[in-house]
Amino acid sequence: MRVVSIILLTFLLLLQYRLWFGKNSVPDYLDLKEEVTRQTADNDKLKQRNKILYADIDDLKSGVEAIEERARNELGLIKEDEVFFRVIPKHKEEALDNQSKEIVIE
Repeated sequence: MRVVSIILLTFLLLLQYRLWFGKNSVPDYLDLKEEVTRQTADNDKLKQRNKILYADIDDLKSGVEAIEERARNELGLIKEDEVFFRVIPKHKEEALDNQSKEIVIE
């Protein structure tokens, strides 16, 4: 009886060792679970970015206004007979707060 108890206790200890320290153990499971959560959050951010890009594509395909807006903001273009004023603040603190103010008069 004593030998059987020792054998069973040994098996129990070996199984516990494998459960806590072996391959695919509880800490490995928890690490993978955290990684899946992090990857899901990253995927959600990328899905949101893709939605914004698809909306931009639809705007650019459907109308001239979006193209004009991009040309003005990204390329600094203006229409014929327009006057462009750029207001730059004197103080650096204001520049950080306001970046730059642009006024276009048609």
